[in-house]
Amino acid sequence: MAVVGVLALQGSFNEHIAALKRLGVKGVEIRKPEQLQGISSLIIPGGESTTMAKLAEYHNLFPALREFVKMGKPVWGTCAGLIFLANKAAGQKEGGQELIGGLDCTIHRNYFGSQTQSFEADLQVPKLASKEGGPQTFRGIFIRAPAILEAGPEVEVLADYPVPTNKVLYSSSSVEIQEESAVPEKKVIVAVRQGNLLGTAFHPELTADTRWHSYFLKMASEIEEGASSSIIAARGVDPSFNLQPKFDLPIYQ
Repeated sequence: MAVVGVLALQGSFNEHIAALKRLGVKGVEIRKPEQLQGISSLIIPGGESTTMAKLAEYHNLFPALREFVKMGKPVWGTCAGLIFLANKAAGQKEGGQELIGGLDCTIHRNYFGSQTQSFEADLQVPKLASKEGGPQTFRGIFIRAPAILEAGPEVEVLADYPVPTNKVLYSSSSVEIQEESAVPEKKVIVAVRQGNLLGTAFHPELTADTRWHSYFLKMASEIEEGASSSIIAARGVDPSFNLQPKFDLPIYQ
C-alpha cells in the first residue's frame, strides 16, 4: 500500500488523511524533519499560513522541506500549502513569512478576502476530468484563499477563476496596476502543476470528490516510475525486468 505524508502542524491535515483513506491509501502525519525520510510524497494542507510557517520554523522543517522538493519528490500544497510552495508571495503580513519555494509563480495571500468572504464555486477542470473522469467541473471551496497572479512558462495551469475587474490590485516588476479599471486580465489562477509540484488555492479535502487526490497519487506514481527507470537505465539493466506490477488507482465515479 502506498503511504503519503501529510504535514500535520496545523490546518486540515486530518481531512486529507481521510480522503486518502477513501482511496485505499495510508496517510501519515509529518511534524519533524526526520519523518520526511520515510515517505516518497507529501501533502501540505490548508490552514493559517503564518501559524504554520512559525511552527515549521520552530521544528526546523524548512531546510528539510526545501531539500524534499529539490530532490524531485511529489508535493501537493492546498491553500496555505500553495503559498508555501510559491517562489514569491504578495499581500503578506508585516515581516512576511518563510517559504519553501519551487513553484515559479507569484501568489497573493488571502487574495479573495477574509474568512467571511469565503465561498464555493464550480471550476472548469478539463485536464482533471480527462485524466480522472467525472464532470468537467469541480466544486472549489475557497477559505481565505490565495490566488496565483503570475506563473512562469514551465507552470501548467489546471484551473482558473474569473474575478471582477476591480478585484485585482497588484504591482510587480512585470505588472503595474494603479487603478481598478486598469486590470490586464479577468481571471486568476487557482490550480497549477510544475514538474513534481501540484498546487490548489481551494480545499479538495473538504469535498466528497477525491479526483484531485487521485490525480496527485497517479502523478506521484509516474514520477517514482520515471526515477526508477532512470536508475535502471543508468545501470544498464533491462527496465522490463523484475519490476513490480502496476495497479490502477480508483477514480471518481
